[in-house]
Amino acid sequence: MSIERKVKLVEKLFCDLELESVQFKKESGLRCVSGCGNCCTHPNLDASPLEFLPWAFHLFLNGEAENTLVELNQTNSKTCHIYKSLTVLGKGRCSAYKYRGLICRLFGFGATRDKFGQLRLATCKTIKEGQTENYGKTVKSITNGMFVPVFADYYMKLSQIDHHMGNTILPVNKALKIALEEVLQYYYYRPYSGAHLNCG
Repeated sequence: MSIERKVKLVEKLFCDLELESVQFKKESGLRCVSGCGNCCTHPNLDASPLEFLPWAFHLFLNGEAENTLVELNQTNSKTCHIYKSLTVLGKGRCSAYKYRGLICRLFGFGATRDKFGQLRLATCKTIKEGQTENYGKTVKSITNGMFVPVFADYYMKLSQIDHHMGNTILPVNKALKIALEEVLQYYYYRPYSGAHLNCG
């Protein structure tokens, strides 16, 4: 399968999740705190290269892939390379929000299953403590059948696009690096065929 086809399929998955996430956020009332960045700076953030393939392809189309790969090879930071800190107090933003990974889209507003198969909202301390009432109502509503996007379901769909890249879970900067390498290697011997449109 071509890189372009894989990117389009990942973007379609992201579009589907966006529709579900918007509905879940509306029903739950939960929101990320503007400029928070706590999950982006977590030192143990893991992701698959496949979920960052649209990001890598975007950089390739804009002539930024090779320089970004050099930057990633030179960094020892465990903070996501895409995250940009704006203040010394930890405030910041994603510099490629439109191309953020699946983990970024699910965390806070998605659920995992416990050993009994029960759905558990996977969210951060900031939301739990800062939006206590909405968080409590949402947890109860999920137990009573409220729809919530499920991590395992989306990662299964992701792995169906490319089993190896979708199931390889790495520290986020290594995942970013492999996504870039995949795109650059693919087009090393192939000319890029034309325009690419995504759903964003």
